[in-house]
Amino acid sequence: MKGEILIVDDEQSIVQSLNGLLSDEGFEVSTAVNGYEALSTIDSESPDVVLLDIWMPGIDGIETLKEIKKENPTIQVIIITGHGTIETAVNATKLGAYDLIEKPLSIDKVIVAINNALNFRRIEEDNKYMRKK
Repeated sequence: MKGEILIVDDEQSIVQSLNGLLSDEGFEVSTAVNGYEALSTIDSESPDVVLLDIWMPGIDGIETLKEIKKENPTIQVIIITGHGTIETAVNATKLGAYDLIEKPLSIDKVIVAINNALNFRRIEEDNKYMRKK
């Protein structure tokens, strides 16, 4: 298994496309349509990587990112946005986002970002293990 991915976006077409493509690539995929649903899913499934849209109704992506990192700091979060600015990218990174990808999404960029995030998470876990020894 390559890893567990949670896709969080209120645009069903994006969720469906990413779900199909990432499933075909061998990832285990779950989805959420807003931040509240994402946080609930994380509590029950604990994904490795979250693809998180910034602009959603209710709790937005930045607030969702803060909550994810507060409760689950090892989960890697990749922000996906159609309204990316340097300020948004810097803010998201300061809050713990691993990467930011602009819409329209390139599946190649998404897969590379996910694989990099998974590798980063494994390195962090290995380092934590080595420090304990």
